Amino acid sequence: MSEAIVAQVAPTARTGQNFAVADLGLFSELRQFLFETPKAPMKLEGKVFLKQILNLSSAEISFNNLPPKTSLPFSHKHRLNEEIYIFVRGKGEFQVDGCVFAVGEGTVVRVDPDGERCMRNTSDAEDLCWIVIQSRVGSYPDHTIQDGFGVQKRVTWVSKQEI
Repeated sequence: MSEAIVAQVAPTARTGQNFAVADLGLFSELRQFLFETPKAPMKLEGKVFLKQILNLSSAEISFNNLPPKTSLPFSHKHRLNEEIYIFVRGKGEFQVDGCVFAVGEGTVVRVDPDGERCMRNTSDAEDLCWIVIQSRVGSYPDHTIQDGFGVQKRVTWVSKQEI
């Protein structure tokens, strides 16, 4: 059963031969997105997944928002994917396997697939916003520097195609 993304303003990607680009807007406007799944009777305001929008093939990335003084209504685990949470706004608490710690702008958290996780926004007034990157645990054994390589071509910004 596939997951459904419902949005007041559905993001669309512009694409080229080797790329896709989408503009989701400001983090302060993430509440425009509403995530619903047929797997559970819930609606999450301020959540949007990028896999389908950008045609991702090796990871899932989502942008997320949690209003002040609220908690995610569930804990969860994964079967195959680790998650990396990158907090970009607000403050809150994160719990993994019964351990609780503070999170806020600049905090990065990695959770193994079997880690039971949940979070809450502890602010009285500010949304808690974060990005989650999911990828198959153990699927990236090399360092980025081992995969990337320079292109022998002078960089220029003149006479380029605007999309």
